[in-house]
Amino acid sequence: MGKVRVAVVGLGFGAEFIPIYQKYGASECVAICRRDQKKLDESAKTFGIPKKYTDYKALLKDPDIDAVHITSDLNSHGWMAIEALKAGKHAASTVSMALTIEECEEIVNLEEKTGKVYMMMETAVYTREYLYFKKLYEAGEIGRIQFLRGSHQQNMSLPGWPAYWYGLPPMHYPTHAVSPLSDIINRPIKTVRGLGSGRISEEYIKNYHSPFAAESVHLTFADSDIAGEVTRTLFDTIRQYRESFDFYGTKKSFEWEQCVGENPVIYSGFEDAEHVNIPDTDGMLPADIASFSLKDQILDAEHVSFIQGSGHGGSHPHLVHEFVSAIREGRKSHVSAKVAANWTVAGLLGHESAMKGGPALEMPAFTQFKR
Repeated sequence: MGKVRVAVVGLGFGAEFIPIYQKYGASECVAICRRDQKKLDESAKTFGIPKKYTDYKALLKDPDIDAVHITSDLNSHGWMAIEALKAGKHAASTVSMALTIEECEEIVNLEEKTGKVYMMMETAVYTREYLYFKKLYEAGEIGRIQFLRGSHQQNMSLPGWPAYWYGLPPMHYPTHAVSPLSDIINRPIKTVRGLGSGRISEEYIKNYHSPFAAESVHLTFADSDIAGEVTRTLFDTIRQYRESFDFYGTKKSFEWEQCVGENPVIYSGFEDAEHVNIPDTDGMLPADIASFSLKDQILDAEHVSFIQGSGHGGSHPHLVHEFVSAIREGRKSHVSAKVAANWTVAGLLGHESAMKGGPALEMPAFTQFKR
């Protein structure tokens, strides 16, 4: 097939992807969508985009659009992906997949029914750090993995977040912490057991009726004796921003840096430890978009997502490359609907377990992926 014709929906964080689609030889950005007409016009002029929409459903009727990349508000990810697949479009979506188990299941069913590509654009499995560890693991340097830990600790009192975020249960936005654990061993999460800790302000609690300042979830994986644990904080808990994984093996182990700038640690021998400088991943990408993986390639360094997210570890061109390649090659994406549902529903059920006092809950059958 020719170039994949992509429409980017949501132009705050989403604007970072427009030049990647434009410079990639296998794709083009043919349309953008935003509710604010003035800002839409400004973006169209800045990037030279021929088509612009304020109405998402009108965009889906455009026969010259093959795929949509959804970067809109968290509440709209589910229904927008559903409508895109129903309209015969391939769909990429910023995390999380959806906020309800029902929407996750519908996306899984639609991916199968339509044959279209769905991809949750999970940055955590394409960061420099993750790809560095994955290379070591696949080369046999880590040995047998024994235990997995992930965390996503965040102070969302930082100004600039939309109002709907405040009071969100921590595990309703789980995938940055969950995804590396499942992905590195290539196993779906089988059961979850959650515990909540602390209490956020009453002003926040009333929005979602969730009291917890922190949520911790223990995970088991299908056909594996490895266990994992993930921790999420969102409000009223002070810590420097952190999206991390710690992986422990029989030969070597990896721990995320404690503070920004310290670099991760590789443990080896008995108690040997070495801080490692993680290399860029431009050599893993097509030449025309490789530079977007470098640390100085963020267009809007003041955007709150990058202030807290450390630029997402050079992941953006990897996400575009995988989404476009899956479409052109007629295959499912690496983070297909079942995979995305597994990582997302693990958080939703983890919160449910925490609210019930910590019982183990079985993951739904529709989330049990096999690659």
